[in-house]
Amino acid sequence: MQTQTEPRYAAIIARDAEADGAFLYAVKTTGVYCRPSCAARPPRPENVSFFTTGAEAEAAGFRPCKRCKPNQPPRAETQAAAIANACRAIETGETTPSLSSLAALAGLSPFHFHRMFKAITGVTPKAYAAAHRDARVKSALLEGNSVTEAIYDAGYGSSARFYAGARSRLGMKPKIFRAGGAGEVIVSALAPCTFGFVLVAATPKGICAISLGADGEALEDELRERFPKADFRAPDQKFAAIIARVAAFVDAPGPELSLPLDIRGTAFQQRVWAELVKIPPGQTATYTELAARIGAPKSVRAVASACAANTIAVAIPCHRVLRTGGALAGYRWGLPAKRKLLAAETP
Repeated sequence: MQTQTEPRYAAIIARDAEADGAFLYAVKTTGVYCRPSCAARPPRPENVSFFTTGAEAEAAGFRPCKRCKPNQPPRAETQAAAIANACRAIETGETTPSLSSLAALAGLSPFHFHRMFKAITGVTPKAYAAAHRDARVKSALLEGNSVTEAIYDAGYGSSARFYAGARSRLGMKPKIFRAGGAGEVIVSALAPCTFGFVLVAATPKGICAISLGADGEALEDELRERFPKADFRAPDQKFAAIIARVAAFVDAPGPELSLPLDIRGTAFQQRVWAELVKIPPGQTATYTELAARIGAPKSVRAVASACAANTIAVAIPCHRVLRTGGALAGYRWGLPAKRKLLAAETP
């Protein structure tokens, strides 16, 4: 009865993969020990013994299960290591490795490697390589390299390929990005709200930032750090109306802000943010659920990182995402603000 009410036994019955690594269990009638997630038939509670390590189980006379192989690294760990090696090969190669060569490095067929890579990272090998090239371009531009040098040093075979989507990747023209946003016109202003202040910033394309906080000056400083050489301009009457709409929306969030947004992020981040907008006020989702909705169920951490990278508060409602079990996770503008937003949306 004691084993039957033991939380570890419940994990065995549920074949809980999250419990792998926390303990091992042995079965007296079979003489083997297993991981909690083992797909073997669940044992009767009176036949179960628990161990911390495989060495302890083997010292007690049990042998490792041939099905779940508890004496070997977990499958998820092995897969993660293989994908990490592939990522390093992409990052360190002078040219982007082919799918076949990456799959061979992992000891898998191209089909299975492609599927595993996307499941773990949330993007395809091609998209990961493109994102890495773009990061190298950004880094080189910020270091003062010429646009041409940055493009070719990052591994682009031609400047035309880079320029074809440069604005969507950098958020502005390469020369403007290199100059720290020089030439980029940004209108910004503060307005009082229930969180103290809301800062709204916009480019000609749309709103590029909505920030919340008690210190308006700190919000302005953070924005200027993002675009140190941008041309910041005072708001006109038209923008004052936008500020008022955003402040009202922050105080009483609705289904949609209905204002154009200048969303800047990687392809994966934009997939996450697009899914966030679909969560209606008064409802929440977990990071795990969000990862499943974008077709990347194993990319929970990447989804959480994308939520943290969101710079448009409330309009892209990352505050509606919780940890499994309903606990509040981190929020760019502070957990009190997240708690307050969720309470305001609760019917």
